[in-house]
Amino acid sequence: MNILTAENLTKSYGEKVLFEDISFGIDEGEKIGIIGVNGTGKSTLLKILAGVEWPDSGKVTMGNNVHLDYLPQNPEFEDEATVLQQVFKGNSPVMKLLREYEVAAERLNDDPDQPLLQQALIGLGQQMDELEAWQLESDAKAILTKLGISNFDTLIGTLSGGQRKRVALASALINPTDILTLDEPTNHIDNDTVDWLEQYLNKRKGALVMITHDRYFLDRVVGRIFELDQGKLYPYPGNYSRFLELKVEREEQVEATERKRQNLFRNELAWMRRGAKARTTKQKARIDRFEKIQADKPTDYLDRIEMPAGASRLGKKILECNHVQKGFPDRGVVIDDFNYILLRNDRIGIVGPNGSGKTTLLNLITGLMVPDGGSIEIGSTVNIGYFAQENTYLNPDIRVIDEIKAVAEVIPTADGGTITASQMLERFLFPAATQWTQIGKLSGGEKRRLYLLRILMAAPNVLLLDEPTNDLDIQTLTILEGYLDEFPGAVIAVSHDRYFLDRITDKIFAFEGEGKIRSYVGNYSDYREQMYAEKQADEQAVSLASLAKTFQTTKAEDLPERKKERPLKMTFKEQKDYEQIEAQISQTEEDLQKNNQLMNDMGSDFGKLTELVEIQKNLEQKLDDMLDRWTHLNELAEKIAQNKG
Repeated sequence: MNILTAENLTKSYGEKVLFEDISFGIDEGEKIGIIGVNGTGKSTLLKILAGVEWPDSGKVTMGNNVHLDYLPQNPEFEDEATVLQQVFKGNSPVMKLLREYEVAAERLNDDPDQPLLQQALIGLGQQMDELEAWQLESDAKAILTKLGISNFDTLIGTLSGGQRKRVALASALINPTDILTLDEPTNHIDNDTVDWLEQYLNKRKGALVMITHDRYFLDRVVGRIFELDQGKLYPYPGNYSRFLELKVEREEQVEATERKRQNLFRNELAWMRRGAKARTTKQKARIDRFEKIQADKPTDYLDRIEMPAGASRLGKKILECNHVQKGFPDRGVVIDDFNYILLRNDRIGIVGPNGSGKTTLLNLITGLMVPDGGSIEIGSTVNIGYFAQENTYLNPDIRVIDEIKAVAEVIPTADGGTITASQMLERFLFPAATQWTQIGKLSGGEKRRLYLLRILMAAPNVLLLDEPTNDLDIQTLTILEGYLDEFPGAVIAVSHDRYFLDRITDKIFAFEGEGKIRSYVGNYSDYREQMYAEKQADEQAVSLASLAKTFQTTKAEDLPERKKERPLKMTFKEQKDYEQIEAQISQTEEDLQKNNQLMNDMGSDFGKLTELVEIQKNLEQKLDDMLDRWTHLNELAEKIAQNKG
């Protein structure tokens, strides 16, 4: 059932048209991802749907009683509010009740003999039951904990920017809504939290519209893609992988249409050059057709960002970390005895929980921080390019072209040529007109793209990337990945984007707590598989230790019983066991042999092999118990025979 309709939406900023005459509908429970180059109007479209901004023309219509909640990239906060108060800001009745109940409970605790207070507390509790406030509070605390926020009474003003964003995300997730709109929800959260958010949104029943550049996230959550491209909206059924297939088909159709248009244009142009005269209606119509063909030239949307992989010469010695140590008074040790020699072609991904020290390591390498112990030695030919999380080096008051020219007028390319600052800007989707725009007027994504270009214009030979996927569109990321493939130097990237890490890395540094940094060979998926295998092995070891302890305890308890004098005859059960136990032992030995053969033939199926190992251990334990029983019964049978003799 349709719950929202957008009709003929148009929005411009000055001379720049973001989108024009776009229309679409959203069905109940539908999950939609919006993608497109930065600056095409994705965030503006979400704001229009949420009623935060108005279109120049067109309208948005929602069904009766349909509620929409919106999480912007930069939410507004009340610094004096607690975390829990901020979460329920959009649900004031619940927040008011929670606060009133808390105050009444405190007063009653101070003075228990107050019947009026007792009645008021009961009444407030009944109201909270009606609004399901207890459940909402419990859910809010659970979501906050999953997002890494465990102190619910902390004031918002004391939190970092990333922590604030996670509180805002919790608020958007907990408040009941028919349409949830999220602008870059995966920014500022670590990989494990992204995994949890995927599962949460997949289970959520309401409609979802979100902007994200996380391609795995798009693959696993959404069922429809909206692409904003050169002022138009193109809907695609399916997830991101399906979108890629359908987009190729659309571009091939456009290219075929353009080839036909160009052939027709050449024929009509030749006719015009022969001296066409508008003397007849037929000739006038042909001239009109020529002008229409000329005007129908499609927007050159097929252009893609190109980054020529050029870098300055890199010597033999690059970077050496020797027993590096770093800590903070409020966080303790975040890097403890870290050692590594960076290689020329290293492609390293750094992962770990927020606040574990990933950015600190990059800051130590660049010299922005000094280690508490150990040393970092950098080779004389090393030219580090540091793409930090904040665009701190961009001056909002100067023009785009001047910012880039301040770094370099030209840069060398891998083939020995050069490319100018203006040409690089065009390749980064900054056309000539935009190059003279003040930086402060660019969108957040355009500033990130410009900042990346600024770093590359310095021709670095060692690249440090701190969350490069934040605010960069998918198109830019795809070409950045291609650039890194050809980059003739070392790359170290901190990222929560699993697709990006899988694409560019061959080694993972994982921050595992208490300053420990562990190295894994392979990309992010390889790292996760190794972690899973280790976890399974640890759980199996714990299970075996527990089983062994139980067995030892059982044997210790059994020993005194075996020393007790028994009557010189077998009980009915002992007699039955005595008659059957040899056959049972023989069968168990046969089962052990068969299971052992299955294990030898198993190959690399780790899950099945683990299951067979467990079966093997159970059979061996069963055989040991049977042999003990057989020994006991045989001894008893011999004593009975001796007494009878």
